[in-house]
Amino acid sequence: MKKWHIDNNSEIKNLEDLTKILLKNREITDEKEIESFLSPNLSEITLKSVGINKRQVKKAVLRIEEAIKEKQKIIIYGDYDVDGVSASAILWETLNKMRAYVLPFIPSRFNEGYGLSIEGIDNLLKKGKVNLIITVDNGIVANEAVLYAKKKGIDVIITDHHVPAEKLPKAFAIVHTTELCGTGVAYIFSKEISKEKISESDNHIELVALATIADLVPLKKANRILVHFGIKALKETKRPGLIALCDQAGLKLSEIDTYQIGHVITPRLNAMGRLEDAMDSLRLVCTLNKKRAEELAALLSETNLERQQITIKALEHARNKTKEKALENLIFIADESYQQGIVGLVAGRLVEEFYLPSIVISKGKKISKASARSIKGFNIIEFLREASDLLLDVGGHPMAAGFTVETKNIEALEKKLLESVGKFVSPKQLDRVLRIDTVLPQNLINLITYQALEKLKPYGMANPEPTFLTENLIIENTRLLGKDKKHLKITFNSETSRKKLEGIAFGIGDIHKLQNGDIVNAVYAIDENDWNGNKTLQLKIKDLKKN
Repeated sequence: MKKWHIDNNSEIKNLEDLTKILLKNREITDEKEIESFLSPNLSEITLKSVGINKRQVKKAVLRIEEAIKEKQKIIIYGDYDVDGVSASAILWETLNKMRAYVLPFIPSRFNEGYGLSIEGIDNLLKKGKVNLIITVDNGIVANEAVLYAKKKGIDVIITDHHVPAEKLPKAFAIVHTTELCGTGVAYIFSKEISKEKISESDNHIELVALATIADLVPLKKANRILVHFGIKALKETKRPGLIALCDQAGLKLSEIDTYQIGHVITPRLNAMGRLEDAMDSLRLVCTLNKKRAEELAALLSETNLERQQITIKALEHARNKTKEKALENLIFIADESYQQGIVGLVAGRLVEEFYLPSIVISKGKKISKASARSIKGFNIIEFLREASDLLLDVGGHPMAAGFTVETKNIEALEKKLLESVGKFVSPKQLDRVLRIDTVLPQNLINLITYQALEKLKPYGMANPEPTFLTENLIIENTRLLGKDKKHLKITFNSETSRKKLEGIAFGIGDIHKLQNGDIVNAVYAIDENDWNGNKTLQLKIKDLKKN
């Protein structure tokens, strides 16, 4: 059973009290920051505000201007996930519009691997001379590849957001910050190149919203502002590819929010890079041809279905291996049957189920590829770098990382990580805690409160959907929903007002075997159920305890 933790138990008399508590829980207390949070403004986003070095940007822009003037060949060197694809689209479209000789390149996960690599550079050179490479969403740890490019007469401009190592690559220029996603960095850089202002009306800010949510970047400050306006733009997108992808998924553009981006659009855009060629995802994002867009959207959806089946099979295998190992504070699993493209998904699911930092390795004959996912307070990239002597490469964020290891070293790596994990995680951190913003009085559970909470959107990392505890609700009726009867519909009566409230518990149909007449304390988020144009309040139940 989850432990409940109430972040703020102050008395709430009205909506103003509630808003203050929710903002305080999100560490937003300064008046200026509160105003920015509730009324986002794109003019607040500058190179300085997001921590990007202005000198490096100026140096990079001058080199690009030279390349355009001299008709030099520029390669946008991307990555195969939504962040890398979106960032590639923004810089390629920006430079193409400026009549640069520019081509996008997204490496194959299976042939060139992640990020700027010697293999990738060699494959580019097979197709002709390259003068300038601009990385997006990668490159900050590509020391060896940058030196190799220099030997081949290629300048490299790095744009990235990943955590750097102690020694930076000797690139021509480095446009970097960890405060944004890779696409956010590319977007702000593109505005410096084109000398245009950041605007809610351009067709790139929608790609920033997609990537920021897909990459699980904290929705604070610049990220929140970009996603706020990006979702608005996405709802009115003119991109044939995104329109076709939403049609394939049965998703209305007007309904798009962070959930739809994270759970419907992102998996489809990521599917190609996981199993096939991510260039098709880039083609879908950039195409202006409606028929081509429809063909690519169908391909992405079909590939995503295949990805789902492969993931389910691998997850079941990994789940069984995890139970056999019975590890106390780290999941470490390697197997020949796991495909490289889905190990990150499997690791993420294991974290959800077991709430332990999880490392899943696709075992090859000589070289193995791994993904790692973490829990709150456990810096997975610093942890992995403790064993860098056994790794061929490693990169990522505090919550998600990847690495390459020689297969012969996997056992030694597991032993070393298990020995050092205690320094990074305490037993208390491994408790699964259900965080509750505050106790909400029954009289404030209404549509007016729901509408007030809408000002806090978009929800996501560092700005979770507000979660409340209300006590002494009476169960009037329950019924199971769904094909597998996994969801539970609940009708509550308020003990004080006898007002009826509707609730839904997704995926937990057997929640504590409730009976009519039971008095419960409920943890929930407030939602709106729209059925045939009739809007009613609905509580999304996260947990219940009987009184």
